[in-house]
Amino acid sequence: MTTEPTAARAVVTRDQFAHLMNKVPEVTLYFWLIKVLCTTVGETFADYLNETLGFGLTNTTVAMGLAFFALLGLQFRAQRYVPWIYWTTVVLISVFGTLITNNLTDGHGVPTTTTTPIFAVLLASSFLAWYLVERTLSIHTMRTPRREAFYWLAILFTFALGTAGGDMLSEQLGFGYPTAVLIFAGAIVLVCVAHFGLRMGPILSFWLAYILTRPLGASIGDYLSQSRKDGALGLGTTATSVIFLGAILALVAFLTVTRRDVTEDTEYDAESVAAEAEAEAHHHHH
Repeated sequence: MTTEPTAARAVVTRDQFAHLMNKVPEVTLYFWLIKVLCTTVGETFADYLNETLGFGLTNTTVAMGLAFFALLGLQFRAQRYVPWIYWTTVVLISVFGTLITNNLTDGHGVPTTTTTPIFAVLLASSFLAWYLVERTLSIHTMRTPRREAFYWLAILFTFALGTAGGDMLSEQLGFGYPTAVLIFAGAIVLVCVAHFGLRMGPILSFWLAYILTRPLGASIGDYLSQSRKDGALGLGTTATSVIFLGAILALVAFLTVTRRDVTEDTEYDAESVAAEAEAEAHHHHH
């Protein structure tokens, strides 16, 4: 076997290998499983710190905000996708997003019927800005700090929106927790049908499901942890948080070992490459 000169090898377009530097996990069944677990913890752990430990809303929000930004810093500094850093960031953003909504609702008396549309507009605006700047919302090539910043900003708004929407449905509109779980699970099934059956685009499907898993997880968390008199199971926020954090830990350890969710060559789609190339050309053109 002849060794080619290194220069020739280096000429191979960057885009072909760009996904190997992807800093976010591939969307697999594991991804959704951990995502729902994270959102459940987001709901129960926020309640645990605030109510059970009596930190109070403001202190809890500041503490979780600092923890979240510290981990986000680690996530930005990492050279590639590292499961424990990424998922700890998601757990913290989940708690933080929950607290932002709770602060507005419980702390300042802003009803969820007001916060839900506000967060929906903020989320839509963040997607619009992301698209106008990057020309793609693909999550397969998250390799520049700017792209990653858009990704995490969108995620923060999906959590805040999901919390507000979930609370609006289960508490303000009085559906109750079990019904809310079924409503959000049903909505996710519809997104799956639209994606796999009606060929709805992968990016739209992903973000719709991402938004919906937040209130689904939150409703599950509330259903497990809230008191029986509220029509829930009454496990309490401590037990629920411990159980779900344990499950997340186990799954993240499993993914760290097996690397099941690392972007591989085979999964890279031509569409992303085309969008990448276009964005690149667009960028140089200016």
